[in-house]
Amino acid sequence: MSEQPPLVLVVEDEPDLADLYAAWLGDEYRVRTAYGGHEALDQLDEADDEVDAILLDRRMPGLSGDEVLTAVRDRGIDCRVAMVTAVEPDFDILEMGFDDYLVKPVTSDTLRETVEGLLRRGEYDSEVQELFSLTSKKAMLESEKSASDLADNEEYQRLTDRITELREQADESRDAVATNDEDYEKLFQDFDTDA
Repeated sequence: MSEQPPLVLVVEDEPDLADLYAAWLGDEYRVRTAYGGHEALDQLDEADDEVDAILLDRRMPGLSGDEVLTAVRDRGIDCRVAMVTAVEPDFDILEMGFDDYLVKPVTSDTLRETVEGLLRRGEYDSEVQELFSLTSKKAMLESEKSASDLADNEEYQRLTDRITELREQADESRDAVATNDEDYEKLFQDFDTDA
């Protein structure tokens, strides 16, 4: 059985815009749309699949994106959230529990890159947790077992292979973050030279 693509919930009170975002993402991800805050929370409550990422409009009638975000975090829903909104960021965003913030209008490339980054962060977190757990187990085994016992044990070999794999993935994620940091740094350097 093949693994399903990640599930993205698009929450946007303008149906045409929500459907456009869904169309942009539909080739790579499973996408659900909610045309308001209450509908988003209903979908999250009823979801038989775990939502991996939410693209959330901040200013919506009824239940605002800020309120939806608070409810998502209060309910312990473990997913990454990007605010996609026409509201310019202010210092109030420092207290908000989102992972990324995009100001409309956004391009299809920007939206796809944002979702990719959100999902990568989610994987990185779980992979790091697994790496710590497995490394601890490996250290315990190495302190208790002889080198020949370890060398002859298939489970230990699988453990060391998995640790190697996780370290490589962590390195790739770190390199991707470093590349993004360099891009941001270059962007701000460009601003400095334009001034």
